[in-house]
Amino acid sequence: MVDAGFVGSTGLPSPPVGLGTGGAGSIDTVPTVVFVFTLLVTGVLVARKVRGGILIGLVTGTVVAVIVEAIWHLGSAQEKHGGWGLSVPTLSGSPFALPDLSLVGDVSLGAFSRIGALAAIMLVFTLVFANFFDAMGTMTGLSREAGLSDSQGNFPRLKSALIVEGAGAVVGGSSSASSNTVFIESGAGIEEGSRTGFANLITGALFLAAMFVAPLASIVPTEVAAAALVIVGAMMVSQLRHIDLTEFSVALPVVLTVATMAFSYSIANGIGVGFVAWAVLRSAAGKAREVSPLLWIVAAGFILYFARGWIESLIGM
Repeated sequence: MVDAGFVGSTGLPSPPVGLGTGGAGSIDTVPTVVFVFTLLVTGVLVARKVRGGILIGLVTGTVVAVIVEAIWHLGSAQEKHGGWGLSVPTLSGSPFALPDLSLVGDVSLGAFSRIGALAAIMLVFTLVFANFFDAMGTMTGLSREAGLSDSQGNFPRLKSALIVEGAGAVVGGSSSASSNTVFIESGAGIEEGSRTGFANLITGALFLAAMFVAPLASIVPTEVAAAALVIVGAMMVSQLRHIDLTEFSVALPVVLTVATMAFSYSIANGIGVGFVAWAVLRSAAGKAREVSPLLWIVAAGFILYFARGWIESLIGM
């Protein structure tokens, strides 16, 4: 919603956010209207169980965005108020381009010797911790959405999934790209019936092909893509219905988990807050036997993770 300009920072202590760009309290830009239009069209298609509803919504929203840009020439939001977020939906130029692979393999470990052993350990700890729990949170939500997990939230072949996810993170680093971790956007494929992983192979092949049509792919503005993500988010939130919130020692950790994920832009942060709150509250409620020793260890690890800024200042990072 922030990417679409539907909500934004007011720059004030209270309220810190508001409706519209700059938190002005109203929708005053055409790109945000396109977001709302795309969201409603996609929502109707998904609600009516139309096959490929999210993809149809994306294409429809993009076509509307291209027409709007051709008529009003809104340009980029970096250049003037009311423009498009990250990409301007125009059809100028060739849709094909050769990918720039100059950063593949451009890796240097010299930084570790410069920052020192303790700082390097904190850096690796932070990256591994965030990557692992981002992946676990995403996999848990997706597996339940796909109907693959049991009543306890466990799903089959977890070890294999984590090996693939970890390998993707390493490959992403070696190519100087972002970590190739599992993404919540896979919920769109699950909604269409994906279960075996074959759809992921097709998606990967299409991403490889997209390297050669990057100008065409960049036509889709952030505001249109954001609408699809809101739809996927609604699919994920629906899984909360499986949680019994009648006990406050359960309800508070759940609320803290969901709220922290959204407000801090991090699945790992939400999981960490939830783990710590769950261990403390369930123990205080007389349910200490439900909290395994491993959970206490992980909760302690998250406390170190949240305090890393203070720790880094102590060791002079």
